[in-house]
Amino acid sequence: MEPAGAVPDEITVPLRAFMESRILLTALELDVFTAVGTGAAAAVVASVCGTEAGATGRLLDALVSLGFLEKRGDVFANAPLAARFLAKGSRDDARGALKHNLSLWRRWSTLTDAVRAGHAVGVTEMADRGDDWTAPFIAAMHRGSAQRAPLVVQAVGTEGVARMLDVGGGSGAYAIAFARANATLRAEILDLPAVLPIAEEHIAEAVLADRVSTRVGDLRTDDLGSGYDLVLLSSICHMLGPEENRDLLSRAARALAPGGRVVVSDFVLDEDGTAPRQAVLFSLNMLVGTPSGRSYRESEYRAWLDAAGLAGVERVRLPGPAHLLIGRKPGV
Repeated sequence: MEPAGAVPDEITVPLRAFMESRILLTALELDVFTAVGTGAAAAVVASVCGTEAGATGRLLDALVSLGFLEKRGDVFANAPLAARFLAKGSRDDARGALKHNLSLWRRWSTLTDAVRAGHAVGVTEMADRGDDWTAPFIAAMHRGSAQRAPLVVQAVGTEGVARMLDVGGGSGAYAIAFARANATLRAEILDLPAVLPIAEEHIAEAVLADRVSTRVGDLRTDDLGSGYDLVLLSSICHMLGPEENRDLLSRAARALAPGGRVVVSDFVLDEDGTAPRQAVLFSLNMLVGTPSGRSYRESEYRAWLDAAGLAGVERVRLPGPAHLLIGRKPGV
């Protein structure tokens, strides 16, 4: 290949990676893995999914090639990974969360236009996106947050925390985790009207409705209240522009009681902006999906926290791509 001047795999493989992605997304969109179950022919799957039998057979063959299905004769069955995560009723059914990638597919297809314009094109505010976008998005956030929340609670601690505010708290995973860690802690989740019913379902399932409450609010503009010992901003700052973050962290600081802390949990770029890779890619995700969001450097977070009057700013590194920046309000 080298002497012939053939385009190398290092270029063609990532260039065509969208093909495998689209195959899996279509399978999720059609709920193919539920239809396949423990075994079904292509015609049966097509009947259940409402698709054409021949095209369905080609999709199923592709899923076998990718390792998501197995095939014996004309009968297809879910491979172990698909059986565990991609079929209705499975032990770790992740379909709801993974369907958020369908929204990402559509947004990422606008990347060229966004780079030309310098901002997202054709994007709507979260409050206007409807349940088809909101439910998968919150499900995706909840799956990750529920796994990460115990690590954040351990790193931050709950000693001396009587009242906590979870700004843009989504499913409530973090508020629930903090409440579970401290039997006297009361947490409040501030989020949009379309989101809070989902949070309230998770709160009820956790049997914490007496200590975890919800409040309708817009984190971009609303007063956050006062007297909190802890204000958490998890996966929020990357959605906003620099001036919006400066304003939000100022309001978060004002909401603290003396000695209280603001905790930012988010991707943190290296100072040259080229690593870690997931934070760099996520910055482009914000370019195509938000009016002004992106990933930020530690120096930028420190400047905003300092400007908000918070002292002793520290960075806490956790497993995974997101880290914590913590600032404390001077006082007792």
